[in-house]
Amino acid sequence: MPSIYQLKPAFQNLLRPLVQWLFKRGVTANQVTLFAMFISLGLSIFLYVYYLNHPVNWWLLLFPLWMLIRMAFNAIDGMLAREFNQQSNLGAFYNELSDVVADTALYVCLIAFGFIHAKLLLLVAFLAILSEYTGVMAPLIGQQRRYDGPMGKSDRAFWFSLITMLIMVFPLFNTNLQLLSLICNGILSLMGVLLALTIYNRIKNSLKTAS
Repeated sequence: MPSIYQLKPAFQNLLRPLVQWLFKRGVTANQVTLFAMFISLGLSIFLYVYYLNHPVNWWLLLFPLWMLIRMAFNAIDGMLAREFNQQSNLGAFYNELSDVVADTALYVCLIAFGFIHAKLLLLVAFLAILSEYTGVMAPLIGQQRRYDGPMGKSDRAFWFSLITMLIMVFPLFNTNLQLLSLICNGILSLMGVLLALTIYNRIKNSLKTAS
């Protein structure tokens, strides 16, 4: 199914000069992976604590901005590993675990906004973890790691960024908080359905290629 992940090759081509520059300066794939995770954790904590005590303002722009930068980091660490012989067993653990930790923290920090249904947000975060675990399980039956959509990591980054943009911009045009809540929670509900479909697709396609 269509997914933003399919744009990855073109995105990587844009980043290749930067990757080569980083390699020449001794930067490793594992360093990039861990750096991105710690920045994600720091930003998540900041946004959660800040918006528990402050109204919505332009600081929230950091969320979609970082999501875009983080996609670049995710591409860079993989390119450093593959193209400059930096692949390792430890790096594989770093890559998968740090993504799950960072993603979960970034999603859950939005619980600071009271009009977002906490249980729904936590359900989406759980399904996101489950979808990644499903993709990682494919090698256990001799298949490649699955990245099937329609709600892969890049897609989730887009939709969560859209939610934060709506939270920031919507009050400028409409002060109806109930309507904003309906829209944001509606997006989360749609994400939940598409995550369930993603899990199904990853299992189905893993079994199909295994047979």
